[in-house]
Amino acid sequence: MSLLSIGHLRKAYGGATALKDASLELLAGETLALMGENGAGKSTLIKILAGAVQPDGGAIRIEGVEASLRGPQEAHRRGLRFIHQELNVVSALSVAENIFLGRVYPRRLGFVDWPALNARASAALAALGVRHLSPKTIVARLPVGDRMLVKIAAAFLEDEASRARIFVMDEPTAALTKEESERLFHIIGALRARACGILFVSHRLDEVLGVADRISVLRDGETCATLDAKDATKARLIEFMTGRKDLSGARSRAPPRGAPVVLSVDGLAGDGLSDISFELHKGEILGFTGLAGAGHERLIRALVASAGAGTVTLEGAPAALRGPADAWARGIALTPRERRAEGLLLRQDVASNISLPHLQRLSRVSFFLDRRKERARAWDLGRRVRLKASGPRQKVRTLSGGNQQKVLLARAMAGAPRVLLLDEPTRGVDVGAKFDIYAFLQEAAEAGASVAVVSSDHEELMRLCSRVAVLREGRIAAIVPAEGLTPKRLLALCYGDPKD
Repeated sequence: MSLLSIGHLRKAYGGATALKDASLELLAGETLALMGENGAGKSTLIKILAGAVQPDGGAIRIEGVEASLRGPQEAHRRGLRFIHQELNVVSALSVAENIFLGRVYPRRLGFVDWPALNARASAALAALGVRHLSPKTIVARLPVGDRMLVKIAAAFLEDEASRARIFVMDEPTAALTKEESERLFHIIGALRARACGILFVSHRLDEVLGVADRISVLRDGETCATLDAKDATKARLIEFMTGRKDLSGARSRAPPRGAPVVLSVDGLAGDGLSDISFELHKGEILGFTGLAGAGHERLIRALVASAGAGTVTLEGAPAALRGPADAWARGIALTPRERRAEGLLLRQDVASNISLPHLQRLSRVSFFLDRRKERARAWDLGRRVRLKASGPRQKVRTLSGGNQQKVLLARAMAGAPRVLLLDEPTRGVDVGAKFDIYAFLQEAAEAGASVAVVSSDHEELMRLCSRVAVLREGRIAAIVPAEGLTPKRLLALCYGDPKD
């Protein structure tokens, strides 16, 4: 039985076409993966299904009946539920309040029935197998993975008016640990058993091949292939998505022997970190990783804030950094983990976002900004990182996630930095954009930039870096050459296996 049918969907924003001819069918009891490069049209298609954007043409049918989704409430009423990759939570509210965002709170005698609210939130969490979260906990105190679980639980909140049949999951595991992801996959299996349909969007090829029944691929706004997962291979999917067969990319080379030390960190401590010491050489890409909570997630923030003990030396001179602005001023460029919440001005255009830390260089007289120079410089940098946009005036909020990430990289390179500090630079980025970023960073290192990359993607680190530092319990447990490193050994180092 067909739960959702999309036929020849079209959507354009001004002169930029987001969808040309998108078609797919989601059956009851199946997981249909939707894949494509950033900018292929996946986000636009999801926004149309959510009622947030209206298509220019095409048809949507839900259980065989044509549907006009004129807003989020209509999509919800028709049984669609959405789990997005971006963590749109309200940090100051509790877990239960976040789960109930957009819904009517249970009431008793005219007042909010807090016990009922918390009980229903707990039931939604229990449906996911999540029992370590209290509904009363303030979300600001939770790590990223737990915040994503809160957003996922909101989609499983029982609704007396209608039962959900179609679940749209947009990069739901991007911030989850392996254990948390496995829990979600178990829930997906339970939903399939209830004859629900899951539209699953992910850039992780192994994940897609493991969870999907069928796979539909978008390229340049068109559905270019739909195939059974059992007939799919990584190479075949990459070719469908990009139109290119070889995306292997060259491994990063170690810097020349005797390359000078650009950044030296000795005994850095604070924010759960202890005795962090390492050296970053000119032209080197140095990776940092660990298990969830090992401390690598906080490393760049601690380094830039210099809030605790320890010394930081930049090209031989003391550099106790006093925050991001000070880092930028010293030639240390940053890309944050949460691009939308921490890195981008979503309502501003591409040029404004790229030039943000470099306004003084672009000023003609005093505080007057040379807009023509700003846009020309931004567009030149955009081409260097293979940014897909209609021009420097396009609003960043209309770009795909991968292209938003490329805006951050263009910003980082705008000031010809001595050091690049990158926190999960390819998180939520498609395979084509990922290899574009790899190539760009390798070129930057070969040109003399020193690059530090924090990543939970072990294959990425082994491909991209010359050395990898492994953190355990807030300390650097090992720094090993990437050459000859295997996934098994890297994971053993993360766990502290005595045979590593």
